[in-house]
Amino acid sequence: MLHDSRGHHFPGHTRTSVTANADPSAELDVTGRPLALRPADLDRFFRPRTVAVIGASDTEGRPGARITAQLIAWAERVGARLFPVNPKHERIAGRPCHADISAVPEPVDLAVVLVGDPAEVLEQLAGAGVGFAVVFAAGFAEAGNAGAEAQARLAQLTSGGSLRLLGPNTNLNAFEEFRTDLDGPAIALITQSGHQGRPVFAAQEIGIRVSHWAPVGNEADLEIADFVRHFADQEEVGVIAAYVEGFKDGRTFALAADHAARQGVPVVVVKVGRTETGARMAQSHTGKLTGGDRTASAVFRQYGVTRVDGLDELIDTSQLFARTRTPLAQGVCVYSISGGTGAHMADLAAAEGLSVPQLERATQEKLHEWIPPYLTVSNPVDNGGHPAGDERGRKIIDTILADPAIGVLVCPITGAFPPMSDRLAQDLVDAAEATDKVVCVVWGSPVGDEDAYREILLKSNRVVVFRTFGNCVRALRAYFDYHRFRTQYSSPFEDVPRTASPAAAKAKRLLSSGKPLSEHSAKQLLRTYGIRVPREQLVTSAAAAVRAAGLIGYPVVMKACGPQLPHKSDLGLVKLGLRSASQVRDAYREITDAAKEAGAGRLEGVLVCQQVDRGVEMVVGISHDDLFGPTVSVGLGGIFVEVFDDIAIGVPPFGAYEVKRMLGELRGLKCLQGLRGQPPADLDALVDVVMRVQRMALELGDEIAELDINPLMVMPRGGGTVALDALAVAK
Repeated sequence: MLHDSRGHHFPGHTRTSVTANADPSAELDVTGRPLALRPADLDRFFRPRTVAVIGASDTEGRPGARITAQLIAWAERVGARLFPVNPKHERIAGRPCHADISAVPEPVDLAVVLVGDPAEVLEQLAGAGVGFAVVFAAGFAEAGNAGAEAQARLAQLTSGGSLRLLGPNTNLNAFEEFRTDLDGPAIALITQSGHQGRPVFAAQEIGIRVSHWAPVGNEADLEIADFVRHFADQEEVGVIAAYVEGFKDGRTFALAADHAARQGVPVVVVKVGRTETGARMAQSHTGKLTGGDRTASAVFRQYGVTRVDGLDELIDTSQLFARTRTPLAQGVCVYSISGGTGAHMADLAAAEGLSVPQLERATQEKLHEWIPPYLTVSNPVDNGGHPAGDERGRKIIDTILADPAIGVLVCPITGAFPPMSDRLAQDLVDAAEATDKVVCVVWGSPVGDEDAYREILLKSNRVVVFRTFGNCVRALRAYFDYHRFRTQYSSPFEDVPRTASPAAAKAKRLLSSGKPLSEHSAKQLLRTYGIRVPREQLVTSAAAAVRAAGLIGYPVVMKACGPQLPHKSDLGLVKLGLRSASQVRDAYREITDAAKEAGAGRLEGVLVCQQVDRGVEMVVGISHDDLFGPTVSVGLGGIFVEVFDDIAIGVPPFGAYEVKRMLGELRGLKCLQGLRGQPPADLDALVDVVMRVQRMALELGDEIAELDINPLMVMPRGGGTVALDALAVAK
């Protein structure tokens, strides 16, 4: 089992590794990884009947006193009985204080541990049948090797038993005072930094409901995945918002994200670690691996998780999901009192990929009953000034919302101008209450204390209010993307192979040397999994090369073949377009001489191959991510693969639909669809190859470190694919 410098194991690297929070009774896939999470009754955590505070204090000026007071107030709000535990006190805050957990007169659902060295306390809690423990103390995996060892001991104390642990190095944000006067679906919040969750929690002050806050800290036991799964099952939760520095385990997160997708609960994430600097900071903060950022983004896309960049976007996108339903139409209409404002908003929306369709002619004719004919009403709609003295303004908004192409109305208001802005805000709120379509307002005034904003817009739980144009259009893009994802999604864990195919045993024999394979052997590996390769023969003499060329059919390609030759063309070890016996004989001599000059080592021989010219060169490969295990990539191939870097990544398991989505990410997709009179490529055959490579990644994860099929020639539609070259490296 591999470990990083802080003692974390990499579950994706070895089939014998254990995913800590998996259900030990769960079925395993062919990689040996679990297909279900370990149960965690988190209702007992968030709504305990009994709470013990270990290390409680009421000594003025001590940090423990403030925390104890906070927990007493929280316990009263949730109806829990709280027991202080501290051998140095007889009473705390007027309550009897107990010497240790064994002296508490009732079974304890939740214990909050405030002592600096919690290991001994956790042993006692486990023995007393406590359900959950929260360890506040820091100085564990985030502090280096000694801290990682101390954290490993905490994890061991909770492994396999009934005690579940939140932390260490966590805050007590789960026990904040949440507003109970806000209606509608709520945001459930998960953070690995308490401070980074504060803006989302504070959004309650502008009317955005937040129901839960899980500060997971270092995740010695409970992790992000546990809370995603739990929150997705809560009826009051409309969206899960998370600030993530790294994942404890890639498989458990994928299982939890899959569960949320099947439940129809969106997940919105800020994930740090896009840059090397961010990744280093995340490790020092929580002692966690951040994982490959492109791989994390791929996992998010596969499970419909929305990734945003900032905490402001996290709030805005989350509130949009919480307050909206499935779109009734794909179109966005911009309604403003200024032509310039409308054009600006519509431009940003279209640039973000949103549909801004023209309104139906009948809709435009009706709008012109209340809007002067010289103003544009096709979309965006310019009213020249929202009517403030009669019912015309509401009629305009209702008419736009009645257009069958429109699913979202966006009204940018760049400044307050009462009474018009007050009437506009009220008309928008009233219209939103009467429709299942989405009504968004961008309140652009930097002041933010206007009555229209504070007293009308923010008091509605149906209007979605933004402060910037950019956040509005990005949130709407996420909204439409998620609901398109939902219509196509089916869990990949339903069909993931549980047992190895017959090809696996033969493939493992080819990889048994633990060394790089030659091209010839790598192609044998591909044949084992039904991936087509050119007709070819491995030869060790010029005469044999001539005979092979005659059997294969001219023209042919000749290549040096050996296990240490990943870039043969750079060394002059590839000859193309050979059309005669004399050319083949000369090529054999030139290749073997060039191999000696290049110090290429022992050759297995020279490959004589069928030449395949017509098609689109792609690359398909396998690599490994420290957290998510084997990954499969597909992109434009050939000699420019590293120049263009046009690659999409998939993390097994995934289905054929996901492969098609991956291909849709590629800038070079047009090359496959037919460019400048070229016929379209055989996309179905390409999808089939990627699915076969995925099967290899799942079944050979312990044996194969890397696979590159480059180029994979994708022939015109109906012609299939041919793997012209391959590199395979055994573990």
